[in-house]
Amino acid sequence: MKTNPNANVPERSKPVKALTKVLGDTKKVKVLVDEAAQDLSSVNSDLKQGLEARSRPPGIEKALEKSETVEDKVQEAADKLSIVNAALKAEVHERHVLESKLEAVTEREEASRHAAVHDSLTGLPNRVLFNDRLEHGLAQAKRHGWNLAVMFIDLDDFKKINDSYGHDAGDSVLKTIATRLTETVRDDDTVSRHGGDEFLYLLTAVTNEQDLSVVAEKIIASIQAPCQFQVGDRTVNQSISASLGISIFPKDGDTAEALIQGADKAMYRAKKSSCRYAFAQ
Repeated sequence: MKTNPNANVPERSKPVKALTKVLGDTKKVKVLVDEAAQDLSSVNSDLKQGLEARSRPPGIEKALEKSETVEDKVQEAADKLSIVNAALKAEVHERHVLESKLEAVTEREEASRHAAVHDSLTGLPNRVLFNDRLEHGLAQAKRHGWNLAVMFIDLDDFKKINDSYGHDAGDSVLKTIATRLTETVRDDDTVSRHGGDEFLYLLTAVTNEQDLSVVAEKIIASIQAPCQFQVGDRTVNQSISASLGISIFPKDGDTAEALIQGADKAMYRAKKSSCRYAFAQ
């Protein structure tokens, strides 16, 4: 099963989005109230100037007083809206800060969970995750009457690369091989780094040994392609071979331990074989 290296970042929460919308709406209302207050003030000013220029009709002063009272209330509403907007803005900011902290914590937790079940060098699933998926695969296979297979892959004479070119070169080769293996597996299968220069490959829903032989040959060929790495200022192209052992459920065992051990033993017999892979016996 291919893994997704990208961390999942939570989307902005709905409450923050809703609060941001409310803040935008109140700002629009504030603009309208301010405009109404200005219009009322202008009208009242014009009325006062008109009344000073001629005799005042009965009741006009009372109407003017009411209009000025409305103006004061509208202005008061505008002032209160300003206070509400300031409070909303502060709340939105605080929630954004809390949300950012939550996202950071979530990312750290996701990174920790990923690191706990993945190899730090290659990014492949480690033994813990592989065993978990193998146990799950066995449960499914037993329930549905399926076959599955485990391949044990060992890089031949890998120590010579470390001894000849250094451990950085060896790490580069391991990462290259890991990438090639990942590109080879099906989406429902799992390739993992078992340790050192050893890899395990879990194949679910296996049909027959002939198909497994085709997969094994494909894996061996992909590994044997030259690996390129730097040694100082020099670029080195180094080919490396691999040996591969295959065990099949239920023929070669019905537990994770039995299948891995069977594939491991078959791998050692494959080192003496011209085709570089062997089935468990």
